[in-house]
Amino acid sequence: MAKSGKTDTAAPPNRPGLTFHVPEPPFRPGDAVDYSFLDIPPPDRIPRPDETVEARQVHDLAYGLVRVLGDDHEASGSWDPRLDPAMLLRMLRKMALLRAFDDRMFRAQRQGKTSFYLKSTGEEAVAIGAALALDREDMCFPSYRQQGILLARDYPLVRMIDQIYSNRDDPLFGRQLPILYSAREYGFFTLSGNLTTQYPQAVGWAMASAAKGDTRIAATWCGEGSTSEGDFHNALTFAAVYNAPCVFNVVNNQYAISTYPGFAGSERTTFAARAIGYGIPGIRVDGNDILAVWSATRWAADRARLNLGPTLIELFTYRAEAHSTSDDPSVYRSAQERQEWPLGDPITRLKRHCIARGIWDLERQEAMDLEVASEVASAQKEAETHGILGHGLHQPDTTMFQDVFEHMPWHLREQCEQAIRERALKWPERP
Repeated sequence: MAKSGKTDTAAPPNRPGLTFHVPEPPFRPGDAVDYSFLDIPPPDRIPRPDETVEARQVHDLAYGLVRVLGDDHEASGSWDPRLDPAMLLRMLRKMALLRAFDDRMFRAQRQGKTSFYLKSTGEEAVAIGAALALDREDMCFPSYRQQGILLARDYPLVRMIDQIYSNRDDPLFGRQLPILYSAREYGFFTLSGNLTTQYPQAVGWAMASAAKGDTRIAATWCGEGSTSEGDFHNALTFAAVYNAPCVFNVVNNQYAISTYPGFAGSERTTFAARAIGYGIPGIRVDGNDILAVWSATRWAADRARLNLGPTLIELFTYRAEAHSTSDDPSVYRSAQERQEWPLGDPITRLKRHCIARGIWDLERQEAMDLEVASEVASAQKEAETHGILGHGLHQPDTTMFQDVFEHMPWHLREQCEQAIRERALKWPERP
């Protein structure tokens, strides 16, 4: 006789029932903020190892926090890059320029001059520190909050604003969402709105550079939430297997849009520790200390140039403002978080360090802030003579046929020619 298909799903009396775990953020709107659970070590708790060290010998770098600037505003320890005053002041000015640019473009979006903008407030050191540590010829594969790379490489502000406004001088012909820049000649790979796609692209580029016997390396960025994407793990697998000369950057700014990083695994371990499973070095860095960012990036870049393969850097920072102009952070985080963030503000920290070294003062800082604000305002004024979003068709409709195929197929060529004829009949005054 067949046995009954019924099973007893109740837990045995001597075995506890399972419970379902949902990550819980430390603070919610209205909560008091207490960051005492964070371990903020002094500089050089984990000394800088030689670049040629084996990955398995530096696992502790993935669990600590590389720092150079201490609470006394002095630079110390083996990670101190000992940069000259000219470089320190260049870093300070680039970060101030980026903040001024972000503030003005945010206002431009609120005025209806563009559809969307995304600020990097509080994260300026992440892009600028890394870009200045890399060689000018290295290729960067950024995410959407690293516009500082372009500023560090002296990309024209007017061209950036043209692209944000999608006007007639937009180098991307209005095809990209604002802030999704592309500047190949500046070592800035085309941005994608699909998160983490740039990771495997960077690895492929780095593998090609190695296969050709070139000297250039790749660097790429993503947010901590994006480490849950398959592209992240596919990229690390290929990079580890083929020893790709690539620097992986994970920007842990505490929020994946509105989501607590515990949903991406931060309750278990650091994001830098994900490198260990792939047999590559992982470094956790104070992302608000631009000297630490510069030093860790240079360490990873030197390893890549020595054919020692990829490195993963977790940049521990804080997104000080909204995710984008479409976001309201007050609905998911406490208002006190920004003020209480224990690693401070990257611009303020470098400014205080320069003052402590005797190479800077508050008067020059105020003058510089006015100067960069004026520079951005002038660039905006010039860009607006080329048009703003929604005020007319800035790009001819025939541009839709361009840059799709290396050699345009005959049927698209016919359609393009037809569109040109019809436009000439309908709007003879247009070019």
